[in-house]
Amino acid sequence: MALRKVVTKEDPILRKKSRKVEKFDEKLATLLDDMAETMYAADGVGLAGVQVGMLRRVVVMDVGDGLIELVNPEITEEEGEQFAEEGCLSIPGEYYETIRPATVKVKAQDRNGQWCVYKGEGLKARCFCHEIDHLDGVLFIDKKNPNPKPKEENE
Repeated sequence: MALRKVVTKEDPILRKKSRKVEKFDEKLATLLDDMAETMYAADGVGLAGVQVGMLRRVVVMDVGDGLIELVNPEITEEEGEQFAEEGCLSIPGEYYETIRPATVKVKAQDRNGQWCVYKGEGLKARCFCHEIDHLDGVLFIDKKNPNPKPKEENE
């Protein structure tokens, strides 16, 4: 495993759409392992392939209940609405209140190509949405709440 460089918002690759993964091989496994190591080293909760310069539809995330690897993920259901502050490893030091679904269901493949379904609420739902957005060239700053509450009201 190796740490990979996290690209920052100045890099135009972050606005590109990632390509579907077709080959489930050792190269993919290495990428997923490296992404997890990079995410943990940076104290992040999620990382998309594009954030390490790879235009592949891959995500790793861990919101405190173990590592999840998503290959070719797609959100299949959304419910409710939540407002919460988000940050991003590619946009260090910037945090904004965003509007996201309260609950989502995600369909994705694992590193071996097997399909899985995940359900996320709260932080996990936000993380699913945030990372899958990266795969389509969308950044969390595009989801900022246009009318955020003053800080003291959020606490």
